[in-house]
Amino acid sequence: MDETLRILREATRGTEFEGRLHLVGGYVRDLLLGRDDHATDLDLVLEGDAAAVARLLWERRVARHHPVTYPAFGTAMVHVGDAQVELVTARDESYQKGSRKPQVRPGTLLADARRRDFTVNTLLQNLHTGEIVDPLGMARTDLAAGVLRTPLDPEVTFTDDPLRMLRACRLSAKLGFAIADETVAAIAANAFRLDAEHGISWERIRDEFVKTLMAPGATEGLERMRATGLLERFAPELVALHGCGQNGWHRWDVWEHTLRAVGNLPANATPVVRLATLLHDIGKPSTRSVDPDGKVHFHEHEVVGAAMARNLLVRLRFDTETVRHVERLVALHMRYGAVDLKVWGTPALRRLVRTVGEDREALFVIARADIAACGTDPVADLDGLEARLGELEAGAGITGIVSPLTGQEIMDLLGARPGPLLGKVKAALVDAVVGGELAADDRAGAEALARRVASEV
Repeated sequence: MDETLRILREATRGTEFEGRLHLVGGYVRDLLLGRDDHATDLDLVLEGDAAAVARLLWERRVARHHPVTYPAFGTAMVHVGDAQVELVTARDESYQKGSRKPQVRPGTLLADARRRDFTVNTLLQNLHTGEIVDPLGMARTDLAAGVLRTPLDPEVTFTDDPLRMLRACRLSAKLGFAIADETVAAIAANAFRLDAEHGISWERIRDEFVKTLMAPGATEGLERMRATGLLERFAPELVALHGCGQNGWHRWDVWEHTLRAVGNLPANATPVVRLATLLHDIGKPSTRSVDPDGKVHFHEHEVVGAAMARNLLVRLRFDTETVRHVERLVALHMRYGAVDLKVWGTPALRRLVRTVGEDREALFVIARADIAACGTDPVADLDGLEARLGELEAGAGITGIVSPLTGQEIMDLLGARPGPLLGKVKAALVDAVVGGELAADDRAGAEALARRVASEV
């Protein structure tokens, strides 16, 4: 980032833009906080023509591509070095009721600061002199206090762009900041503005949701979304976890347990693992039952939960691979907890290795977070199970096992055509090899098994 800034300074030095370009937003905020995890993008604002600056960077071969301009909004975007640089004409803006597209007018740096999301994002640093200024006279105080508040009345700020309510939860989770009381109250009062009729896309909601889930304070951010009513607007299935009592294996209700499980994840947990952990018990409220003796059960909640997770992720426009992967992890999240190494023999463990496949390690991460969040003494020997499964896979390459007979050979043997029968027979052959009941090169045994399975089907 330092190199990108040096290039930008040199490219604009001696031009009409020298001294008029200001870094704004997250970069300046994080610089003053001493954080070194700012994203690889920069926002520059000036009282002037942002598109003209972008053209200059292109003409001087500083930008890697021709500028992408948005004349209606007075913005332009280029890439310099490894950074995305957004250039903004200082502007004042207003929104018409029911529209997410602002009416933009050129304005002053002060007017531009007022229309931003939070005071801590209004600090300006002159690109050439390095001077940092606080146009509103509020940002430094709020930054020092660790408080998020809106530059204008929060009702106005959130009406103009409702996504800022989710952003408040996300930034609070990322920075560890409190949210001002009046801002929290305004979020609760305006949560309904996340509904589709107000023009916020599922994709934008998804992005803020995932960023919150990846933040160090994810559990606090998610609880803030629930408590203010935001979560109800796009993920009511998660809200249903709150107050859903559990059985004797769990100390807390499903929502508190889920938050604790997310909080137990290692810092390097992937988005897929975090999503699966958040959604692992999403099926519990709809499967909850109570015996006459008062015992609580959640029969097949992992099966129901996998389908619910898929529906939620599809609604939020996640990509197909993420949807399928999270759905699979939710469906499998109970497998390790059911294993008793004193009872399960090698064939059963080999089949488990085959079942979990490449998700073996991810499921251990989820299982550890899940069990630690129960608040009761753990029963499962996850360390022993992980070592045993690793030994089996290393010694036999179980996940790579294939059927001794090809699909064509099975069809020739049985006089069958492609269809369900072929799949069942082939799966039975693979399962027999995985379980150690059939050698991978035992064609005669494979043919006999194939005939037996076909006759049973």
